[in-house]
Amino acid sequence: MTTAINAAPPLPEELGALLRLLDDETAEVRTRVTERLALCGGDLSEWLATQPRTLNQQERALLAEILRPARREILVRDWIVPSGGAAALQEDWESFEALLRTLSDFLHDGISLRQPLSDALDLLAEEASDVGVTSANELRAFLFDGARLVSNREKYNDPRNSDLAWSIAEGHSNPLGLCLIFMLVGRRLDFEIEGINFPGHFMCRIFEDGYPLIVDCFENGELHLQSELLESPQLNRTQRSFLSQSAAPGAILLRLLGNVQQALEKAGRTTDARLVNELFVTLR
Repeated sequence: MTTAINAAPPLPEELGALLRLLDDETAEVRTRVTERLALCGGDLSEWLATQPRTLNQQERALLAEILRPARREILVRDWIVPSGGAAALQEDWESFEALLRTLSDFLHDGISLRQPLSDALDLLAEEASDVGVTSANELRAFLFDGARLVSNREKYNDPRNSDLAWSIAEGHSNPLGLCLIFMLVGRRLDFEIEGINFPGHFMCRIFEDGYPLIVDCFENGELHLQSELLESPQLNRTQRSFLSQSAAPGAILLRLLGNVQQALEKAGRTTDARLVNELFVTLR
């Protein structure tokens, strides 16, 4: 696909006409529509929210595909790799969250209206504070005991589970996504919540009266005494070792990117999967 150098993005009145031509099967028309919409920066969600006409499923799929290359370019541009790679993110939660925001924007379909990640996390923290949440355990109950955040069992491998802004808006995610929301909201409230990079099932650790408790966010925030789990005959030495350790932001980010790459491959999005793998390599 070729576009005119420095071509101006379409104005609102042209956008309306372009969207009406989305499913036109004429090759020349489709090429022109794709070229013009590709100049929209990869995100039309705010503009679409103001329009009386709702796109059907086929139109949404076509538009999401057209907007995707622009979001790839933005991801590459905004992916700021810390000096030293993932190892440099031992305590740098600010840079970690910035990378999560960049990844979230890339995974967004560019169509659905939702809050930016940091704003969504801020709002969750404010809501928790307003209802009197004063500890990590109370935050666990606030987020997971009801219907606010639940496990996405039906679409466990959906790439959007790693788009934390989407997960908050839709109210579900996979184990790592739910744990990340728990940790990031907890940091805003100055709660001690650690990540546990357990093989095959990410979890969190909190402390009550000095005792470490394991939180399984994917199972409605289920609580376990760490000491009891460490004595379980069902765990091998390697699993016990992971259960006793805390995952630094860099290690969590590597795991997240690995999840995203696999999910994109399963979804048939090979170009996006390759790009995410390149990002993974930059952090090694």
